[in-house]
Amino acid sequence: MAFPLVTATYAAILGLILAALSVWVVATRLHTGVLHGDGRQEALGRRMRAHANFTEYVPMILILIALLEMMRSNLYLITTLLIILVIARLMHPFGMLAPVNSMQQYIFRGLPAVATLAVLLVAAMTLLLRCLSVPYGLH
Repeated sequence: MAFPLVTATYAAILGLILAALSVWVVATRLHTGVLHGDGRQEALGRRMRAHANFTEYVPMILILIALLEMMRSNLYLITTLLIILVIARLMHPFGMLAPVNSMQQYIFRGLPAVATLAVLLVAAMTLLLRCLSVPYGLH
């Protein structure tokens, strides 16, 4: 097993994105004076969901991809999945602020949602196939 250096590098980048999302939510809380919940403030609610959506998907995806890297899976696949994930996670907050049913919403919210789900599915299925192809008992 190898240390997942590629995944670790992208995890650091994604950590910075999460920090930016956190600051975005906190700044909105300070601006609106809402310290708990969303205070029925639509803008705050959207920002909170962008932050929550990130924390719902990114950790599991990073775990799956790190495991793939530790199993010495194809680095091109790993890097491609991580690049797609970073781009999708950068785009998603802009879609959360878009007007309902607008082109901005479809491009910046819909596409990143599909891309994130695709990365999750590809990473999970690839890892499962890798695990099933390794004879048990061999280390």
